[in-house]
Amino acid sequence: MVVRLACLLAALMLAAPFAAAQGTPLTLASTTSTENSGLLGNILPRFTKDTGIPIRVVAVGTGAALNLGRSGDADILLVHAREDEDAFVAAGYGAFRRNVMFNDFVIVGPNDDPAGIRTQKDAASAFASIAASKSVFVSRADNSGTHKAELRIWKSAREDPVTASGRWYKESGSGMGATLNLSAGLNAYTLSDRGTWMSFRNRGDLDIMFEGDPPLNNPYGVILVNPARHPHIQAEDAKKFIAWLTGPQGQAAIGAFRISGEQLFFPIAAQP
Repeated sequence: MVVRLACLLAALMLAAPFAAAQGTPLTLASTTSTENSGLLGNILPRFTKDTGIPIRVVAVGTGAALNLGRSGDADILLVHAREDEDAFVAAGYGAFRRNVMFNDFVIVGPNDDPAGIRTQKDAASAFASIAASKSVFVSRADNSGTHKAELRIWKSAREDPVTASGRWYKESGSGMGATLNLSAGLNAYTLSDRGTWMSFRNRGDLDIMFEGDPPLNNPYGVILVNPARHPHIQAEDAKKFIAWLTGPQGQAAIGAFRISGEQLFFPIAAQP
């Protein structure tokens, strides 16, 4: 018993300096797409290995991530709603923003394609066909970057689907994974980022029905929450993370991430 206790004390003494060296984790508020796709789980351990800086992820929609930044409850944001990102920085909540990567959105739906969107010329026409046929569509309805992109497409299609809320237009109020689960259960259309779709397993009869239109492009930016507004922000470690993410090591890690051999995110930090 004495020997076991001595060993335990020795282990705790060895672990204490290691924990101290690790420091307080950075808080990264990011989107469910970067988490659900497996990207962050793949690249963040590399950052910690390279720098010794631990980092924890709060995976929410872009709107919620920006709110966490406004309240000072995150050090860094990795989000995908460019107009909102620029407004966040312009209002003084963010110190600066940097380009990181892009992927794209896809419209998934039932294999029998009741709205006939496979043959449409663009995303707006596909959405218009869904509305005209009153085919079930599931919206995230959570103020996320994906939800904002969906609303932009509905606007381009000159449709206001909210007037059909509860009928053919369903609002999940949830993240991408939960929304895809609901879509599979209802055999419905939805808009998904490609990364989450590729990692999603409960597809049912759903498949990609429409892709490739430029409005479906999906750029991501990283933002340092402004330490002048929130002095407790771990600004120096956060800057190291941003430098790593937008530098050669982070960009290479993003570009190397694959699901079933397919590259899902494309580095753009070098672009203006």
